Amino acid sequence: MSKSHLELTQVGIDFPTPKGPFTALQDVNLNVKEGEFISLIGHSGCGKSTVLNIVAGLHQATNGGVILDGKEVTEPGPDRAVVFQNHSLLPWLSVYKNVELAVKQTSKDRSKAEIKDWVSHNLELVHMTHALDKLPSEISGGMKQRVGIARALSMEPKVLLMDEPFGALDALTRAHLQDSVMEIHAELGNTVIMITHDVDEAVLLSDRIVMMTNGPAATIGEVLNVELPRPRDRLALADNPQYNHYRHEVLTFLYEKQRKVESVEKHKQDAAVKETIEEESSDSNAA
Repeated sequence: MSKSHLELTQVGIDFPTPKGPFTALQDVNLNVKEGEFISLIGHSGCGKSTVLNIVAGLHQATNGGVILDGKEVTEPGPDRAVVFQNHSLLPWLSVYKNVELAVKQTSKDRSKAEIKDWVSHNLELVHMTHALDKLPSEISGGMKQRVGIARALSMEPKVLLMDEPFGALDALTRAHLQDSVMEIHAELGNTVIMITHDVDEAVLLSDRIVMMTNGPAATIGEVLNVELPRPRDRLALADNPQYNHYRHEVLTFLYEKQRKVESVEKHKQDAAVKETIEEESSDSNAA
């Protein structure tokens, strides 16, 4: 994990509104090494998904930009695969056909036999070979998400982008999928950027946790290195002092440091409003 192959430099984005541009992100800087597992965490509206969409090429940054292996990211591409909270499987295609479609679109030079082997390999990675002929309506939510991950992995992306991939699942299913993702990451050594609201999930899975400040003009507040040895066992970590220290660091940022920042900003806004009122009052008296 020595090569820095994904770079976000001074990334900012404005969205047009009837009242003028709304600055969602500002001055986001992040270097991601090959093979790293990065989690983005923060309160709702802090721009986590916007960062992910810029890396995916779904949004264009207003300022700054993204470089992947020396090339600027300007549009979506097979070198970046996205796993959404909603699995987004095509309901009329079987589990196998959903993954096969992605392989055919990104691997034009593979023979039929090679495509079959590759689809089967990726379904095996997520433990879904037993359901390859089933339609999405015939499998559970957790299974659908496994297929979504297999589909993304089958594209052999340089970066796997995951937007709260376990957010809609029950706790037990979420835990099983987290374990699967850790196994896959250990086997493939792929680069992963994941959005999460779950502090325990972030600490369990990540090499680094990127903590976002609240919007508007959200940016990176702190970056926490998680130096827990791999493979990681959730039960063993429950009483691990280092694990709980990392957990405390993230919670402290989310609920204490962020509150202080908001308090300072509110104080500035109140002072500005007071100054404006005093100026208007002074002008009125002079008139």
